[in-house]
Amino acid sequence: MILTIVAFLICLIHIIPFYILATTSLKVSNDFSSRWVFPDYFTLENFARAWERANLANAFMNSMIITAGAAILLILVGSMAAYPLARVKTKLNKVVYYIFISIMVIPPLTALVPLYQLVVNMGMVNTHEIAIFNNVAAYLPLTIFLYAGFIRSTIPKELEEAAKIDGASTIRIFFNIIFPLLKPVTATVLIISCVFIWNDYQFAIFFLQDKSVHTLTVTLASFFGENQNNLNLVAAAALMASLPMIVLFLILQKYFIAGLSSGSVKG
Repeated sequence: MILTIVAFLICLIHIIPFYILATTSLKVSNDFSSRWVFPDYFTLENFARAWERANLANAFMNSMIITAGAAILLILVGSMAAYPLARVKTKLNKVVYYIFISIMVIPPLTALVPLYQLVVNMGMVNTHEIAIFNNVAAYLPLTIFLYAGFIRSTIPKELEEAAKIDGASTIRIFFNIIFPLLKPVTATVLIISCVFIWNDYQFAIFFLQDKSVHTLTVTLASFFGENQNNLNLVAAAALMASLPMIVLFLILQKYFIAGLSSGSVKG
C-alpha cells in the first residue's frame, strides 16, 4: 500500500508540469487566470500561431530526419557489433568491449573543439549527415552495452549451434534468428536514443547553424527568447515538440523495462 502511494505521488509530480503546459497552451493570451485551473473553453489558436511563427514544420522535419537516421544506424551497427562481442570470448573482444564501456563515462562535450575543427575541414557543417554521425558516435557505446548484455543473458547459444549444423552462415544466423529476438532491447535503445537525440541541443547549436537545418531544440530556444511575454504560445510550441517522444514511449513501453533490465545483466 505504501509503495503504491509513493508511486502515485512520483507519477503526480511528473504529470504536474505537463498539466500546467496543457492549461497554459489552451488559454488565449488575455486570459490571466491561474495556470492550475483548466480553462472552461477550448481553443487551438496558440498551436496554429506557434506552428507558423516558429516555423515548426521545418524544425520537425529536420529533427525527424536526424533522429530516425541515427536510430536506424544505432540499431544496425550496435546490434551487429554487440553480437561477436557477446558470443566470441577472446582477449581482444574483451578489451574492445571494455573500451566501449569506458567511453560511456566520457562527456561528449570534451571532444567538441577538435570535432568541430574536423567537421569544418570536411565541409560538413549545416548538414543532416554530421548530426546523424555525431549522435551515433555518442550513443553507440551504450547501445552495444545493452545489446551485448541482452544477447548474453537471454538468447541461448543452442539456437545458433543448431543453425550452424544446418549450414547457415553467421550473417544469416544473426538476421534470421538473433535479430528478431532482440525486440525488447531494440525498443529500449529506440526510446533512450531517440529521446536524447530529439532533445539534443549542445551539438545542434554548433553544427547546425543555418536556419534551414535547425532542429526543434534550437528553433524552440530562439522562439522562447522572442516570446518571453507570451507564455501561451511558448507552452503550445513546447507541447507539440514533446508529443512525438511521448507517443513513441507509449507504443514501446511494454518492451522498455524488459529490455533495459536484461541488457544490463551480464554485460
